[in-house]
Amino acid sequence: MRRICTICAREGSKGVINKNIRPLLGKPLIAHTLLQAKASEMFDAIAVSSDSQKILKVGQEWGADFLISRPDELASDHAGKLDAIKHCVQEVEKESGTSYEIVVDLDCT
Repeated sequence: MRRICTICAREGSKGVINKNIRPLLGKPLIAHTLLQAKASEMFDAIAVSSDSQKILKVGQEWGADFLISRPDELASDHAGKLDAIKHCVQEVEKESGTSYEIVVDLDCT
């Protein structure tokens, strides 16, 4: 069974601006999540989904396999996370030609 890890990181944080790419212990916050996903050796692919090119760039720098640009309607305060995860997996499957039976979403925070 093929397993994918999604990391959904929106730009629009109200409480802490740019929290997903702010440094924590010398690394961007999202890097900690990416490194843990990679270290687990549980996933066939790790995908970062975001409405921010800055976040996607950091995801690329820290080893994400796929970078998925999220449409605005899936990045609003009222958008459901499950819809963002579904979009991410569908886009990775289209891009890679691979189906995933197991989906795990990890938060940045």
